[in-house]
Amino acid sequence: MPCIGVFDSGVGGLSVLRALHQQLPRAPLLYVADSGHAPYGERSEEFIVERSTRIAEHLLAQGASTLVVACNTATAVAVRQLRERWPGRAIVGVEPGLKPAAALTRNGRIGVMATPGTLASDKFRLLVQAQPAQLHFVLQPCPGLAGLIEQGELDAPALRQAIGEHTRPLIAAGVDTVVLGCTHYSFVRRHIKAALGPDVQIVDTAEPVARQAARLAARVVPAVAAPSIRLQTTGEVERLRAIAQAWLPFGCEVEGVGGGS
Repeated sequence: MPCIGVFDSGVGGLSVLRALHQQLPRAPLLYVADSGHAPYGERSEEFIVERSTRIAEHLLAQGASTLVVACNTATAVAVRQLRERWPGRAIVGVEPGLKPAAALTRNGRIGVMATPGTLASDKFRLLVQAQPAQLHFVLQPCPGLAGLIEQGELDAPALRQAIGEHTRPLIAAGVDTVVLGCTHYSFVRRHIKAALGPDVQIVDTAEPVARQAARLAARVVPAVAAPSIRLQTTGEVERLRAIAQAWLPFGCEVEGVGGGS
């Protein structure tokens, strides 16, 4: 049966999956967490393209008619190659929400929290160049943050400490809007908000991406009475099962996947 295929370097893309299920509650969903190779944000471009291609092949073989690259780094580095390889497929990527942030900012100073890989990519550089010249973007690489979130303990002291370290330069720079440039960060949004303070707005792109994917998928993925929601991981199955139970408001089948993915 046709389904919507979603993948991320790990569990961060579950934020997109959650929003996608809200948009299309009767659509079958298949999610791959490449947790055995996470995070992508500190990997080489060649590695990210190779992993993204293999996972896309796996999802297509499992019946995915629409692909959602629910990873900012994979989108920045590999989505062009995926679209060239499968030109007839709807492939939706995620990117930091600079345009909505530009519409929200009051003082023109916008912070961007993202992985080093996303911030260093040509795709992100072009995205910044496309914004109004009067805006000032303060780029904050967050090495290790996605990895801490990947562990599943969202209130862990080490995670809270890392958030404080990464938000401090943004506060010092006087930003009034912060873009979350990694899907993992959605799950610690409340901690980021608390660290930044009540006057700083946060932009998260999970819901707009889900709306775009739902619009494209509605044409090719049939609605069913009892849709299957399957989660697969190249990492630890029990960890993904525990995270899904804690982070998602709906039930899922969880299993390991190896070989080609």
